[in-house]
Order: sequence, then C-alpha cells, then structure tokens
Amino acid sequence: MDITKLRNIGIAAHIDSGKTTLSERILYYTGKIHQITEVRSKSGAGPTMDSMELEREKGITIQSASTYCTWGDYHINLIDTPGHIDFTVEVERALRVLDGAILVLCAVAGVQSQSLTVDRQMKRYNVPRIAFINKVDRSGANPDRVLRQMEEKLNHRVVLLTMPIGLEDQFKGVIDLINMQAVYYEGESGKDVVRKDIPPYLLEEAKKRRSIMIEKLADFDDDIAEKFLADEEISSEEIKKVIRRETINLRITPVFVGTAKQNKGIQTLLDGVCEYLPSPREVVNYALDKDNNESKVQIYPDPNEPLLMIAFKLEDGRFGQLTYMRIYQGRIKKGDVIYNARDGKKIKVPRLVRMHANEMHDIEEAIAGDIIAMFGVECASGDTFTDGKLNYTMESMYVPIPVVELSVAPAEKASQVNFSKALNRFMKEDPTFQVTRDEDSGETIIKGMGELHLDIYLERIKREYNCEVIVGKPKVAYRETITQKADFDYTHKKQTGGAGQFARVAGYIEPMTNKSEDSIEFVNAIVGGVIPKEYIPACEKGFREQVQEGILIGQPVVGLRVVLNDGQTHPVDSSEMAFKTASKFALKETLPKCKPIILEPVMKLETTAPEEFQGVVIGQINQRRGIIINTNIDAGYVIVEAEVPLKEMFGYSNDLRSLTQGKGEFSMEFLHYAPAPKNIQDEIIEEYKKQKKS
Repeated sequence: MDITKLRNIGIAAHIDSGKTTLSERILYYTGKIHQITEVRSKSGAGPTMDSMELEREKGITIQSASTYCTWGDYHINLIDTPGHIDFTVEVERALRVLDGAILVLCAVAGVQSQSLTVDRQMKRYNVPRIAFINKVDRSGANPDRVLRQMEEKLNHRVVLLTMPIGLEDQFKGVIDLINMQAVYYEGESGKDVVRKDIPPYLLEEAKKRRSIMIEKLADFDDDIAEKFLADEEISSEEIKKVIRRETINLRITPVFVGTAKQNKGIQTLLDGVCEYLPSPREVVNYALDKDNNESKVQIYPDPNEPLLMIAFKLEDGRFGQLTYMRIYQGRIKKGDVIYNARDGKKIKVPRLVRMHANEMHDIEEAIAGDIIAMFGVECASGDTFTDGKLNYTMESMYVPIPVVELSVAPAEKASQVNFSKALNRFMKEDPTFQVTRDEDSGETIIKGMGELHLDIYLERIKREYNCEVIVGKPKVAYRETITQKADFDYTHKKQTGGAGQFARVAGYIEPMTNKSEDSIEFVNAIVGGVIPKEYIPACEKGFREQVQEGILIGQPVVGLRVVLNDGQTHPVDSSEMAFKTASKFALKETLPKCKPIILEPVMKLETTAPEEFQGVVIGQINQRRGIIINTNIDAGYVIVEAEVPLKEMFGYSNDLRSLTQGKGEFSMEFLHYAPAPKNIQDEIIEEYKKQKKS
C-alpha cells in the first residue's frame, strides 16, 4: 500500500446533520456496499455504520464505527462519529487518531451548538478539515448563510469549491468552480457522474464565485496573487496545489455542497477528500520519550522504524475484547510480540482484523498509517504499544468529566453477576461512564454525560445482559471548593505495642485563581529535609485522597492549592503510611476553616422553536435560573442560546415539547462549574443530610 494514497478521515457534525447518511453513500459509491439503507428505514435494517440495534431504533449514532474503502487508487479509513453531545468522547477518540475530517453542516440549520463543539475538538488535535454543506434540497436551504456563519462563529477562512445548481426542490447538481463545469449525478442512486457545460443563466454567478475563490487563495500564494492582479489565466492544477497546502496547514476550509439523502454531491466530496486532506506522511505526530523526562520526539510513519501504536477504542464483543489501534510507526504481523508502554506487559498478537462497521476482515499484516483492530489485547483506552525497541508513550485523548449521576441496582439478586459484568465492560469501553459505590448507603452510582447517555447504557444492560435494573432519580454531580486561605498543622501519633506511627505536617491551603474543573495543586515547599524526600509522595497521596470527599455534601473538592512547608519525623515511628494518614486528617480538619462552597455544573443550552413561541421559550429558560446569552431569528425560527444550571434541566425535554406543540428542539453540553446561589446550596446540603439519615 502506498502511504501517500492513504486517507484516515472522520465525519463529525451536530446531531441530525446527516453524517450517517453521508457515510452510507460513501460506502455505496466506493463499492463497499451494494444497497443504500436509510437511517430511519421502515424495514428496521438500518444503515451499515449504525450496527447496534439501539442505534437503528432511535435513529442516532451511539458509538463511532470504523470502516475502510477505496476511491480510485486511494485507500480510505473512515470513522463515523455520534452527533449527540452525550457521546462526545467517541468524537474525541476518533479525532485523536485521524489525519483529516469532514465537518458536515445542515444547509438549513447552519452552524449549531454541536458544530462549535466538534470544531473545537478538531482544533484541539490540529485536524485539517473540509466542510460539506448537506441538505441543500431541503426547504429553507441557504448555503451562503452557512458560509457566513462558518466565518463568524467558527473563525474559518472558507473557500467554496462547488456551488449548487438550484436550491430546495430545484437542486439538480453542482458547479465545480475549479474546472468550471456543471456536475450532475444520474443513473441508479446518482452513481453516474456526468460533467457538462455550465447552464448559461448561472455562468455569470459561477465566474464571480470563482473569482472570489481565487482572491482568497491569493492571500496565501504569491504566484496566484500576481496572476490574479494581472488578469492571467490560473490553471486548475495551481489552484488545487494551494488549496491542498493551506488545508493541511489549517489555514483554510474547502467547502462542498450537496445532499446525501438525494445522492448528489458525494463523489465530488470524495475527490476533495483525496485531493485536499493529508496522508499520514503529511501530518506531524509526537511521542513522549520516557527515558528522557517525557520530552517530545517527532515520529515518522515509516514501516521500517520500530513499532509505535495507540489503542483508541475498546469493545467487548462475542470473541472477547476488540481493541482498535492506530499505527503511527513500524509494522505489525499476526503472531508478533508487542509491549504495553504503560505497564510493560508482553502480549502476542493472536488475530489482526480490519473493521467494516461490525464485520471483521482478517489480515496478516498492517503498516504505519493504518487503522486496524486486534483481539486478545488486554489494555485501557489510550494505551501505547511498542515492539520493545522504544520506551515511548503517546498522549491520550481529552476526556470530559461526567455531570449526571444515577443510583442503580439489579432488580433480582440472581442478576448481580451480569450486572457487575456489564458495568465493568462499559466502564472499560467508555472513559466518560464511571461507576462508584456510595460508602454510606451501599448504593452503586453510575455517572455520565447526560440523561440520554445513562439511559442508553441502562437499556444495553437490559438487552445485552438480560438484567432488569432498578433506577434512582437522576442527580447532579456537584463539586466543592474553598473561598479563603487557612493554615494547617497536624501531628499523627499512634502507639500500639511494637512500632508506632508518627508524622507531623504543616502548611496552608488556598483557593486557586485559575480553577479548572478537576484541579488540585500540591506544592512541596519543604526545606532542610524536615520531611525526608521519600515521604513527600505519601503526603501528596493523602491530600489527593482526602479531596475526593468534601465536608459539605461529600463531593470532590476542586480548585485548591495545598502547600506543605513544615513537618517533623521520628527516627523509628515515621513511615509512608503515617505521613499519608497525617495529610488526610490535616486536610479534613482544615477544610471547614476555608469557607467551603458548592459548585454546580452549568450547561450551554441552545433551544430552537418556531418564532411565535419565542416568549414562552425564553420565559421557561428564565424560570430554570437560565441566563440568556443570545437570541437569533432565522427563517421563521427563534434560536435561543443560554447558560442554565444542570439541576434545573431535568424534564426540560417534555416541558419544551408541550409548550411548543412538539415543534421545539434543544441541545445542551457541559460548560463549566459555577458557585451555586446561597438558597440552592442550603437546599442541596439539607437534601444530603436527609439522605445520610435514611
């Protein structure tokens, strides 16, 4: 396989923009499947990439699905990601290992809240992208408005490469602005791409748009700028070269238009993927050298270099754990021995496969740049693997913090084993799904990104593990923090025949100025060795363990700095255990003096409803302690952006539907933690005390 002809791409967008429909068309035109199935198909079959029964029922993507196909002499690894914010970690892990992406936008709705999120994720991993404005056949479609929104809301330098021939139900094809040809999609399911002369009534507009495209590219290329100013002809090859270079440099976003549902514009988009998105060789990747203080080392996608790959997704299936891997360097064969860089474990590779949604195609060997899957590899998401020649590790993906909690229990004692199996499996597969045990009540608590996220997992426990579940009310994952500085000085002494325990720790705790969601900083300010170096990690461990349970409502304490500047040891009785215990009690004793407060998760909410419901929509958000950030009216719809505490958002879906005659929609995502108002804090503390008593 020629690595320059390999494309690792993902499709990401706001929910309902048509990602899965687009994936289905790509698979059809590349000959991977021979029949198109719609997302909400009446047959219940469902599209190829939504292979889970629940995905087909609900018409949404829950897990990212991986496949591969060929277009001309290009080999494409494709990952379709979920649009719903509750499954955002699926997008994170896909973008972490991809070289390029297609950002899908709806021609009617334009840039929506989740479009902003996936764009932010693409920027986090420096992923070059091309955009596809989908659904230009729908009533109210306006690609020009979407282009403006991309520039204003996403700060993209957009370069339109295809313009539509007609809009809404008059949409017939696209005009290729580089080659100045009209492109029509004819035959069965638009399979035949027919190029003709541009219709005379659109020629003037096409020339104007081509001129705008060249003017934008002139900002990045002196040759094009000179020819543009001199009114000289610029060849399509020159234009393509600059578009490719600047797309890979993340300076421009090429834009294509079409409609996946009506099978128009997809082949042109596929040409764009191959022409403008990078091969693994054109993307700079780094590893961290564990032998050299984790300093950054550039790695090269060369099959002859030592092996380096990352496990980015795990699935527990019929045959055990399936681990998805992206190979960054070297090659791997069936039967090879690989090493987990995290714990040094040695593993023999029993089976290598390429994934096509939920189908597995066995392969003997894979090389740098490829995305594959393997069985029999016990590991965690984000682990790095080598062939033992390198002591490198790769940075894992960003994992957002869960904000909703539920208490769960199996309905029958006999189902306990299956219940535990399910929770362990889901926790391993999804880093945003967390399971803890409430020590006071003995309840099992599951945490996730939202109500839908947890609902899906509960439904999967029922279906896949035949286990009915009793579910408590959804709860908010609060945090605690401190508002003022306080000193601590604590001595831990214990004398019980034989060796005793002795440790003294002193210092102060203060609020951090730049509080992130899960931040705690430990500062070792010990001088003169009053606490020996070997005991310092134990002190830090004690402090970090203690902040897991605050003193107001038993929730983790964040946003504080612990400074250890004094202490005392005993020549015989001091130990790591003694210093860990002393640190825990010191913090526990001092936290009440720091005026602790409760932080509540605040969500970014975007509600869309017909214009006549503007008053009731805004009124309802205000009732829920929401702060309106922005209101737009577009094509007869009002779009309200607000910040609302998660505590007030339970049941919002039903209320919104009943107030807007079922026409209102919303999406929300976690924004930040903020101090809860005094009356709400008192309410939360009261509720917590009642729970503890019962």
